[in-house]
Amino acid sequence: MTPADLAARLGIPSGPLFFPVTAYGPDGAVDLDTYRTHVRRGVEAGAAAVFACCGTGEFHALTPEEFEACVRAAVEATGGRVPVVAGAGYGTALAVRYARLAEAAGADGLLALPPYLVIAGQEGLLRHYREIAAATALPVIVYQRDNAVFTPENVVELARTRGIVGLKDGLGDLDLMQRIVSAVRSEVPGGFLYFNGLPTAEQTQLAYRAVGVPLYSSAVFCFAPEIALAFHEALESGDRATVDRLLDGFYRPFVELRAQGRGYAVALVKAGVRLRGLDVGEVRPPLHEPAEDHVKRLAQIIERGYALLEEGK
Repeated sequence: MTPADLAARLGIPSGPLFFPVTAYGPDGAVDLDTYRTHVRRGVEAGAAAVFACCGTGEFHALTPEEFEACVRAAVEATGGRVPVVAGAGYGTALAVRYARLAEAAGADGLLALPPYLVIAGQEGLLRHYREIAAATALPVIVYQRDNAVFTPENVVELARTRGIVGLKDGLGDLDLMQRIVSAVRSEVPGGFLYFNGLPTAEQTQLAYRAVGVPLYSSAVFCFAPEIALAFHEALESGDRATVDRLLDGFYRPFVELRAQGRGYAVALVKAGVRLRGLDVGEVRPPLHEPAEDHVKRLAQIIERGYALLEEGK
């Protein structure tokens, strides 16, 4: 199958990509019932796809058994309405194990996270992701960030690898992304997927669209799906006034608050879900909960975001 065939099989349409948080009960154990509710509400709100047990879902904090149970619960909650993509990571052997667990749980694809701890060369990175891709029949999206950054030439090699269908960028180097898109377009035409994977990707999506990266993750969708959908619709329709209003009044203040604490790209999102009425528990160590005044500020930002939607009607 070509990358285009595999991408079509994955079937991710245009729309907010939902990265649900993983719910924990008062005892700290995974709460699958609440997790299913969270996923189901996101799908009913209009998510284009569910990315289960990835960064926002605290992949790093889950045992293999918890991971498989959560992916299976996400598949059950979506009921086939949208694709479910599961995270896979750590060293190659563990990443392969997680990939196979995701396949057994019914996932439609994989998001291959950076390898654990080591700073590897391009040759080693290619081998790592090729082994993940060969381990299952699932389409694989490679997540570029931190210690997994590719040259354009090696993204071409990834695009030529059977099973790898796309690249999610969490680095933010637009010059590199433009060269990657150009190189793959020239050498492997047809169907390779690109995603903006920066935290609060809406903040940078105007720039990413300009270099050929149309898809993006939306952590905001976890706790304010109406705002995320309004932004996406405005972006797609060219309604720059709405885009700018939401960027200025909601997304920029949220990003500035997120910058106040390490790990807030997850912890603040989870706090937002709780503020909106679903008790998904706290984050697991080594992440920590946001400061009380930051949670109060988050509540104000969310309130302001919904007020902006009313103003735009």
